[in-house]
Amino acid sequence: MTSMPVEGENPQTATPPAGSAKRALVGRLSWGLADQAASSVSNFAVGIYVARSLGVTAFGVFSLAWVTYGVVLNVSRGLATDPLVVRFSGVSEASWRGAVARSTGTALGVGTAIGAACLVAGPALGGRVGPAFVCLGVMLPGLLLQDAWRFSFFAAGNGRKAFVNDVVWGVALVPAMVVAARVGSVAAFVLAWGASATVAAGYGYLQSGIRPRVTEARGWLREQRDLGYRYLVENTCLSGASQLRAYGLGAIVGLGAVGAVRGAELLLGPFLAVLMGLSLVTVPEAARVLRRAPQQLGKFCLLLGGGQAVGALLWGGALLLMPDRLGQFVLGDVWHSSSQLIVPITLGVAGAGLGTGAAAGLRALGAARRSLRCQLFASACYAGGGLGGAAVAGTVGSAWGVATATVSGSAVWWLQLRSALHEHHRHPIPEVRTS
Repeated sequence: MTSMPVEGENPQTATPPAGSAKRALVGRLSWGLADQAASSVSNFAVGIYVARSLGVTAFGVFSLAWVTYGVVLNVSRGLATDPLVVRFSGVSEASWRGAVARSTGTALGVGTAIGAACLVAGPALGGRVGPAFVCLGVMLPGLLLQDAWRFSFFAAGNGRKAFVNDVVWGVALVPAMVVAARVGSVAAFVLAWGASATVAAGYGYLQSGIRPRVTEARGWLREQRDLGYRYLVENTCLSGASQLRAYGLGAIVGLGAVGAVRGAELLLGPFLAVLMGLSLVTVPEAARVLRRAPQQLGKFCLLLGGGQAVGALLWGGALLLMPDRLGQFVLGDVWHSSSQLIVPITLGVAGAGLGTGAAAGLRALGAARRSLRCQLFASACYAGGGLGGAAVAGTVGSAWGVATATVSGSAVWWLQLRSALHEHHRHPIPEVRTS
């Protein structure tokens, strides 16, 4: 057992001068933005290509597989990589490498276990959905390992490697999508998407020189259980609510409605991608702010959340001005139904963006109980608003229900952060971290 430095100690370096620290922060955030841009472009390109190739109903089937992947991804992040970025950002290289080997091994194990479950569930589902889930099960280990490498590089403050890894995925995606288009099935597109991620996952091993240790996953889960299991519940609450809303929307309105919602989300893809991968950059940076200038954490979170909310509103306003001809060029037949959802989905993304600033602060503080409480509330509102709105007013009603729920959830996040900051200033008890 190695020594156990408290939160606030950096075994790697002494505290740098203020100017140097600011330049380093700007550099890390710049690589974070570049990485999110690469991820956004890839996600956007996949969604657009599949929507144009398959039409609204088949795109709805692909969207169900995508939403399911989102739930599994959040399981992996909660157990494997969220504890990594909270407890191993800015530590010594030896400590980081040991943690990454166990964390990526855990992510690979999660992908293998849930992938096997998808292989069993796929044939039982049958129809168009079944083959898509079988292919998703095959590809989950590679998809989750690629995401784990991104978290690992950001924990080390090396966002450039995460960016390069996402670029590799994007490059591999091009020929894979072309082949899938020739086959013309949902399953082929799922395979193409996952196979290109697996290529990037293999490249992550070459970048880091670290072999994922699946056999040490149990030890990692045991060591990180105080945060990992809370983050697991927290992460899967919202993604599970999203999955429940998608399945419920498909049952209440039809698969075309799922495709319409996904199409509208694609139009806001850059901001949704940033929200999905937020903890890659913001949690490590919030943790650094807490160590070096704890009185600045609230301001940092407000600038972070407010900036995202304003950006989402500006982007949504631009979409409202987009000519129908351009929208049809981008989404094909999906555009007509998706264009009616731009306003509520924009408001929902803006509310979520504002809330993620507070969420980053709570995670940096290690306030897992408070963040779990917020996520449970937000998830219940999301599922209730999405399904209740669908029952009352179809696809548009579901979108407005989710927007209302997201804004309400954001308010709760900020109330909890304010309480946590007051508590931290009164009782600044350092959190113990295994290194």
